[in-house]
Amino acid sequence: METRRNLFQFFAQFAFVIAIFTALTLFLGGCAAFKVTEPPRAATEQLLLSTSADRALASADFTMFANQKVFLDTSYFDSYDSKYAVGEIRDALNRAGALLMPDAKSAGIIIEARSGALSDDNAVSLIGVPSTGIPIPLAGSVSIPEIALYKSQKQFAYAKIALLAYANQSHAHIYSSGPLVGKSYNKYRKILFLGWVGSDIPEKQKKPADSEKYQSWSSQCDLTNIPPPGAVAKMSSVNMSPTNAPPSQATNLPSINITPTNVPAATNDPFHPAL
Repeated sequence: METRRNLFQFFAQFAFVIAIFTALTLFLGGCAAFKVTEPPRAATEQLLLSTSADRALASADFTMFANQKVFLDTSYFDSYDSKYAVGEIRDALNRAGALLMPDAKSAGIIIEARSGALSDDNAVSLIGVPSTGIPIPLAGSVSIPEIALYKSQKQFAYAKIALLAYANQSHAHIYSSGPLVGKSYNKYRKILFLGWVGSDIPEKQKKPADSEKYQSWSSQCDLTNIPPPGAVAKMSSVNMSPTNAPPSQATNLPSINITPTNVPAATNDPFHPAL
């Protein structure tokens, strides 16, 4: 009888401990619960495309449009993240001194933007056993995780942007940029359980020096052309000549002044009347 009583007490205590442990587990698990979002596109992909667009526009020289009223026509621009790329074009034009107009009627020059590419390529190589499923009769299949002795996953992004500018009234040709190309990459490598990432995306660098190394866009601030509060700023009074541009843009750049008087006009041509 004594042995049975001891066994009963032991199992009762053991069941009590299990019940307390289960209650604590459920309570703590409920307190630590959080929601993990899975957006359709990864941030690395978006950074690759935007960085490529930044670098494509960084090589362009738009100083010829300084003090000119321009309208950016984006009807021929179609790609992923097109709004960011179009905004980058507007930024580059405005930094060069162009006066961005809200519509084509109020502009002297129409600039058409088009995209040849704004996407990325992926390449994956693996030395080891890939993740697979083994069918089991009457039990479905069992998933085997990936066993990688060496794995390499590479992402390469490319941006190809081109611009065409012509006179609004005569439709005479003014400027063609040709292909403006920008590139970026992100590489992930793993040997057994050790992995590392190599990238030229500024936002993915851990050190400020590395971030500045890969940064192709620099902010510019010119407060000399902002009119005082309450004043009506006239477009003709804005001074945005290449002489007061930052040294990075004003050095060794040709000074070209595109005005309606020096745009080539075909005489006796009904499709190209004089401006």
